[in-house]
Amino acid sequence: MEVGDDADSREEFRLLAESAGLEIVAEVKAPRDRPDPRYLVGSGKVEEVAEQIAEHQVGLVLVNARLSPVQERNLARRFKCNVLDRTTLILDIFAQRARSHEGKLQVELAQLKHLSTRLVRGWTHLERQRGGIGLRGPGETQLETDRRLLGNRIRQLTARLAKVEQRRAQGRRARERGEAPLVALVGYTNAGKSTLFNRMTSAEVLEKDQLFATLDPTVRRIQGLDGGTVLVSDTVGFIRDLPHELIAAFRATLEETLSATLVIHVIDCVDPDRLRHQGVVEEVLNDIGAGDLEHLKVFNKVDLSEHAAGLERDASGKVSAVWVSARTGAGMDALAEAIGERIGEGRIHRWIHLPAKRQRLRARLFELGVVRTERVDDRGGSELEVDLDRRDVRQLTRLDGPDGKLAEQLLLN
Repeated sequence: MEVGDDADSREEFRLLAESAGLEIVAEVKAPRDRPDPRYLVGSGKVEEVAEQIAEHQVGLVLVNARLSPVQERNLARRFKCNVLDRTTLILDIFAQRARSHEGKLQVELAQLKHLSTRLVRGWTHLERQRGGIGLRGPGETQLETDRRLLGNRIRQLTARLAKVEQRRAQGRRARERGEAPLVALVGYTNAGKSTLFNRMTSAEVLEKDQLFATLDPTVRRIQGLDGGTVLVSDTVGFIRDLPHELIAAFRATLEETLSATLVIHVIDCVDPDRLRHQGVVEEVLNDIGAGDLEHLKVFNKVDLSEHAAGLERDASGKVSAVWVSARTGAGMDALAEAIGERIGEGRIHRWIHLPAKRQRLRARLFELGVVRTERVDDRGGSELEVDLDRRDVRQLTRLDGPDGKLAEQLLLN
């Protein structure tokens, strides 16, 4: 059931249904200015859908909107079959695709948080139960029991994910201590990120023409670029109106992007709605604090367009975009050249002066391995020759108090 009159949204919803392995046998459009509190749509549309269910022997109804718990319950009662809204459908797809331990935990947590909003009164099994032998009072309702069990499981999953994220953070710090910069691939789902990732790294990440084909982040090393050895990370694809539960659950995965020296935004160049999809990706990057990182736009699937593969440069000669075909390999040399240029131009090489009282900042510079030469003055201060990239600068400017402010003054001015 399509609520609204957005053709692009309808097409994306059909792709979601197909990605979930479902067969669409009928479609009912229901443009509506105001949602009905009982059914979301009017009673006439509800009857029209009920007729379609009886005619086609439908066992599942999908609604391209976010249903309230009451609306979902009322529609399921009227249709006498399961009803899934857009959020629940996406959660189901994520549950099918998660492969890693972390991915499965994240999906289960998102599902339980969503389910916790679905617990409403009105079923007979929610009537108050009597306590057992030796217990006083009427006991707790089934609704309260469900909420308690869900709350306990959510707390368990949150704690386990915190440990997983701690290990992931340790891995990020280990990579940051090394000299290999990280390049993160981001993009709207089905833009061809995984195919491009495989082409760049000779990996074997699943490639499939469907939404959310891969969920789990993968990091691989590539060599031979002008900028030296580089780590490349693939991330989960984005989609508009992504459920809030999933954004929260997959924040740890997306935050892998925060340690990147360069973010490659993969764009489907033949997508008629690519400008809107670019906006969705940029919005999510801003939400996780990665909006100010160095970006490079890569337009993929050039083999399906009339545009030639290769580099685009702005008036100053800086690479502004790359046109490639991850499927055929066209433009991959140009992409390697662009990555080498962008990583190299982000370095800062200069002398800085640190007063004696800023030993914490001095120690941090040595920990990062960015100090080439040091001279100590008569007052105990340090003259340091440093060579670092923007990733190192971001870490230093995030230090607490005067250290972070001084690092910003010395390295960014």
